[in-house]
Amino acid sequence: MNVNPQQYISELVTKLHDGTITKVELDRLLYFFLNNQETENWPDYLGSKEAVQERIREKIRLELDFDKQQKIKVVPFYKKTLFKYAVAASVVLFVTYTTVFKFQNQEETIAKVLPNKIEIGTDKAMLTLEDGSTVVLEKGKTYNNKNVNSTGKELLYKNSKSSSNKVVYNYLTIPRGGQFAITLADGTKVWLNSETKLKFPVNFEEGKNRGVELVYGEAYFDVSPSTAHQGAGFTVYQKNQQIHVIGTEFNIKAYKDDSNIATTLVEGKVEMQFANTKQKLIPNQRANFDLKTHKVKIAKVDVYSEICWKDGVFSFEDKPLDEIMKVLSRWYDIQVVFENETIKKEEFNGVLIKDRKIDEILRSIKNSGIINKYEFKNKTLILK
Repeated sequence: MNVNPQQYISELVTKLHDGTITKVELDRLLYFFLNNQETENWPDYLGSKEAVQERIREKIRLELDFDKQQKIKVVPFYKKTLFKYAVAASVVLFVTYTTVFKFQNQEETIAKVLPNKIEIGTDKAMLTLEDGSTVVLEKGKTYNNKNVNSTGKELLYKNSKSSSNKVVYNYLTIPRGGQFAITLADGTKVWLNSETKLKFPVNFEEGKNRGVELVYGEAYFDVSPSTAHQGAGFTVYQKNQQIHVIGTEFNIKAYKDDSNIATTLVEGKVEMQFANTKQKLIPNQRANFDLKTHKVKIAKVDVYSEICWKDGVFSFEDKPLDEIMKVLSRWYDIQVVFENETIKKEEFNGVLIKDRKIDEILRSIKNSGIINKYEFKNKTLILK
């Protein structure tokens, strides 16, 4: 399921104008608007920024009137980690919304040092071949060898017959500050996030189960259906679980420093196996496997927020700051230190574009009121 961020935001603006936008969608559009105030050029495809701003204001006023009629209790701002566009917080949202617009014209003094050395993440990876040799893959450079080639952002394998019955594996490793995609020999496409490693066979034997291993990290799978491979299923192995697939799209997040493995099903069917326990997922569900207790929790989730990383978007829905900083540290290849430990669990909501500079991202988070100050020492971000 490919989500074009420009198309998605454009559709939200259209819904805003014709009055069909939902509260959740308005929430996303509002955060997009606020979080992109630092950009030099407002996207032309959205029309006039002023027109969008006025329609957002009008929509919020309508929601405020509705809330007053329903006599909904307003949660005081000092008890909110940041404004959340929900029925119980509409007034808080409006106040914060207005405050942020005023803030745009004030001089920004929150960052003492902001080095230019911190680069935005990009397409890059390292391919390890069966003989142990490595190939550096990066944006703008192509690579061709036997049945594999690279476009500079994606690795493409072609299924070729081999006289040997031996299964040959390659590894694709994505460093911090990187991302890459791969189309396996069976046609399955995998998007790999920063700090991720995938083990996969160079060829698949028709009619037999197709298996790959997510060594660590995060990956989105768009699996070639079993009907195209003589009924052969597809299995993703991870040291703590197995996911058996019958033609589907899903996301797995299993970083080395995470306390759980999160699997989100977008389309199709999967059966997850944890030791002797099996669990099936349906679309729009996420399974969290706790690595300490070995317990599994199933919950319905917003799929877009879970998978939009592969389409160039950060979507944080009620995420604590320490989790957000893990994501940003991988993408910008930085270290994060909390000088103020009390803000670790403060929550943030926002839709941010991944091709923004780190200072733009931090200013968006700062605008929410979660952090007061931050500074850089070389490539270490200190939050105060």
